[in-house]
Parts: sequence; structure tokens; C-alpha cells
Amino acid sequence: MSEPAPPGDRAAGEPGQHLADGDPAAPGPAHPVIAVDAMGGDNAPEQIVAGAITAYRERGIPVVLIGRPGQVRPLLSRAGMVGAIRLVAAEDTVAMDEGALTSWRRPRSSIAIACQLVHLGQATAVMSAGSTGAIVGVARMRLRALPGLLRPALAVALPTRPTPTVLIDAGAIADPKPEMLAQYAQLGSAYAEVAFGITEPRVGLLSIGAEPGKGNKLARRAFELLSGDQSHGAIPINFAGNVEGGDLLTGAVDVIVTEGFAGNIALKTLEGTAAFTARQFRAAIEGSRSARLGTVFQRRELRALRDRIDPESYGGAALLGLEGAVVIAHGASTARGAAAACQLAAELASGQIAARIAERLGPHRPGPFRRRT
Repeated sequence: MSEPAPPGDRAAGEPGQHLADGDPAAPGPAHPVIAVDAMGGDNAPEQIVAGAITAYRERGIPVVLIGRPGQVRPLLSRAGMVGAIRLVAAEDTVAMDEGALTSWRRPRSSIAIACQLVHLGQATAVMSAGSTGAIVGVARMRLRALPGLLRPALAVALPTRPTPTVLIDAGAIADPKPEMLAQYAQLGSAYAEVAFGITEPRVGLLSIGAEPGKGNKLARRAFELLSGDQSHGAIPINFAGNVEGGDLLTGAVDVIVTEGFAGNIALKTLEGTAAFTARQFRAAIEGSRSARLGTVFQRRELRALRDRIDPESYGGAALLGLEGAVVIAHGASTARGAAAACQLAAELASGQIAARIAERLGPHRPGPFRRRT
């Protein structure tokens, strides 16, 4: 039996409840409020709650935690945050090894309730470090898609200079249509504008060669769509042509468009390579006394490099194309990564990412392409 919720701890949807700033019936809170899935991730709830507290205390980000009161409330009490950060009860959770189909059968899970708070206007963004497949599945079911959008997509920031490069899609849809890739270019451009302040982002299409005719049927058709005139009032794409795998970290373009299968492989390859390089570098600098002495004089530069390639520095992946911002933090996120993910969610909500995407897509008009169900 679930323990009774004390004052301030209520399940989503209870009559008369105010979970965040503003009226529950209003389109959204006065300030960005992040609904944090306290139970998602390998280090939940301790590290997730600690990250949410850091975001609230040090960065002034309003958060509401969703999770099991018996596990979350003691963590809030220990930090002296009971009453300052609201807790919404959710006794059910989605395990890290569970995907979208399982999550659909858990309507009272912490991630489902977090999405419901955004749908009801009681929060403006969701942050979770849980299973990516489950989060994408639940978010697509609980949150409305923007008018005219065929499918949402996952965007991640690659650590390029001088500004990050947006990779989209990083794993939401493995088998899209070419028209979806054309829309991903709009989603990625909006993300680059809102998150990184890039005006007229340059867009590249990931393929096996830079020439226009390279790639499979999907890539070639997507190239044609991205090269052509944008219809129905959509904002023109600043299309730079094809890019190859070697261009992922060169900063040659601001947005790299691909389908979720290749995009996820590319992302995991980069993460694995970065981890391998870090291990080899650490072994090299610890291999001799002179090497260790040299690191003393380069400590600041090495720390900056570590922070730049650390996935936790960027907060996670953003699921774009839905009515609210959804940020998926790394599954192994610590408090630092959870705080960064809350920060990213707040920035996307403050920048009105959904409105910017809708503006880029233009007025919705039915076309020959039928959305799959």
C-alpha cells in the first residue's frame, strides 16, 4: 500500500492542486518550472534530487520533483528543502532496461506524471535521466506534437568550437521518411538559435560523401528536399550540403541532420572514443615523473578540456517537436549532470523552443504525405 502523502505531496491531477507557479488551467507557469523525474537514471534518486536542489539553490531554477515520497522526501529533508521544492507522488517507475512498449503500460510512473504536468500547464519542461526509449515513448503519448510535425527528434550538442554542433536525430526515430529529415533541419536550426544564439545556422546532411549524389535513397531524397524551396511559409533552411562522419567535430556546420539509427551510432562512437582517449591520456601523463610534473603547469587547460568533452557539461539530449521541452540526461548522470540538464531545460523553455520550431515550420497545411500512426 502506498504511504499517504503529507501536505504538499499530491499526485498529479488532484482537484484544486497547484504544483507550480501560476494557475493550473493557464497555458503555463509564469516562470519556467522543470518537472524532474526523480526516479530515472542509474543513480536515482540520490543524484537526481541533489542535482535538482543545486539547480534550485545555485541557479534559481524552479523545479518540482516526481517520485516515491518514501525515498525522495528524506533527501529533501536532509538538504533542508522540504516545503521549498514541491514533491509529487509517483510510486511507479520505469526501469532503465524497459523501453517504450513497457512504459505505455505504466500510466502512473514518474516520467508519465512529469509529462502530464507539462500537458496540464503546471510545468514547462521535463527532465529525466531514465531510459531514452521509455521517455520518448511516454512523451509522444502524453505531450501534443506541434501542428504539422511528422515526428519529434532527439538533438544533442557536440563539443565543437567556437559553438557546439547540433546532431539531430540522435535516436528517436530509426526509420524515418525523407520529409521527416527535412523537418529535423528546422528543429535543429531552432535548437541552435535558442540554445546557442546562432543566427541562420548552417545545416549539413550526414552522408557517405560530400557530393550531392552520394548516400542511400533516404539521404538522396532528403538532399533534394533540403536543397529545394521551403513550402507553406516555412523559414528557409541554410543548407550547406552533405557532410561526412569526419565532419562531426570540425564545426563545419552548425546542425547535422541524419536518421536516428546512424545518428545514435555516431553519438555512441564519439562518446566511446572520448572515453578511450581520456583513459589513454591519463595513462600517458601518469606514466613518468616528468609527465606528472608537466600536468601541474597545464592543470587549467586540462580541466577546461575535460569539461568540454564531458557529456554532463551539456545537460543531455533534447526531444524536440512537442508542446513542452523534454531533456533526457545521461543515464549515469551525477548531481552535476542533473543540474546541467535542468539548466538546459530551463533555457529551452525560456527561449520558447516550441514556439520557435512552430514558426520555422510555418502554417500547417495538409499535404500528400500521410503521418504514420
